[in-house]
Amino acid sequence: MERKLKKSNFGKFLLLWSGELISSIGGGLTSFGLGVYVFQKTGSAAGMAVVTLLGFLPTLLLSVPAGVLADRYDRRLLMMLGDGCSALGILYILFCMINGGASLQQICIGVFVSSVFSSLLEPSYRATVTDLLTKEEYSKANGLVSLAGSARYLVSPLLAGFLLSVSDIKLLLVIDISTFVLTVSSTAVVKRGIETKQSEKGESFFQSMKEGWDAVHASPGIFLLILVSAVLTLFLGVFQILAEPLILAFADSKTLGIGETVCASGMLVSSLILGMRGIKKNYVKVLEISLALAGTFMVGFGIWENIFVICMFGFLFFMMLPFANNCLDYLVRTNIPDELQGRAWGFIGFLSQIGYVAAYGGGGLLADFTAKLLETNVGRGAGAVIICSGICLVVTAVAMSGIKSIQALTKMEGSL
Repeated sequence: MERKLKKSNFGKFLLLWSGELISSIGGGLTSFGLGVYVFQKTGSAAGMAVVTLLGFLPTLLLSVPAGVLADRYDRRLLMMLGDGCSALGILYILFCMINGGASLQQICIGVFVSSVFSSLLEPSYRATVTDLLTKEEYSKANGLVSLAGSARYLVSPLLAGFLLSVSDIKLLLVIDISTFVLTVSSTAVVKRGIETKQSEKGESFFQSMKEGWDAVHASPGIFLLILVSAVLTLFLGVFQILAEPLILAFADSKTLGIGETVCASGMLVSSLILGMRGIKKNYVKVLEISLALAGTFMVGFGIWENIFVICMFGFLFFMMLPFANNCLDYLVRTNIPDELQGRAWGFIGFLSQIGYVAAYGGGGLLADFTAKLLETNVGRGAGAVIICSGICLVVTAVAMSGIKSIQALTKMEGSL
């Protein structure tokens, strides 16, 4: 596929990326703090899952129209609005906390409101990366994007665990709110240096949505890869939502914070490798191997109630994710025209993240049910569900090797 040559703006990308890194850390503080707070109040994995689901669902449902908006209006302005206004939900939770403590219902309202505005961010951010960089820089940039995403698991839990030992959740919320200022500021600086692309006159909103769907559905191999992403997010979501109750069943919040940081440092290692070297070829094969290994390490994570073993397998699991995400991102990004990137990423985000909805909606309930069925604590129930999810992920990776349309993408790498 031929692409128009464009000037590299890697310096602007790094500034934008720095803002998202800070935002990721702040969001991770709130996520960790609210998870511990809700689990201590309810003692249920399902309660934690409900908060996560309601915080995530608006982003999923609004991702498609947000993608269309990203192609019709200034992408950087949409990012600033999304980041800045999402602080309102966190402010609401903080207000409730100051006035005697927030109920589960109030927390759900706050994260829901925050998520509605955050939905504007992802398609615009993804499309802006394409605006800024050349094709040769995509893989390196994807490694850095993965690194920023891993910060909410790498830096935030350790920092949050320490802060909770000397203060309470309100401090975490204040820090998160403060990060929005820095993020919006960095986006504003980048905005001044990029020309805003206008959509074609006369094109309706729904026509734009249709073009986004056509862009992601044109290649059977690419469409199947997006469905693979949905499977990956399903099992990743199960891991994310159940890792905390698994550890909190036998340890305190400080140990949880340290454990999550050690596990997420696997993403740091592989993201740094990808940021420096990238992946040059065999994207499909690397994807299959990384998914199979990730599933294997999930099984190991759920077997033993031992923090050292959990940290070892968690580290290896997270180390595989940037490789898988990098391959998926590259194969999809290089097959979609630049002018359709915003609306295409809206559909991609919607389809690929449906797995999170299933995981957040059913993972906690399934863990609670499994615990009762096995007559054990919720931590062991969570472990059993994680083990089953890991096995399914390995099966998915193996099945990919037999799908011809996906394997054919390997032959296309040299012409992209």
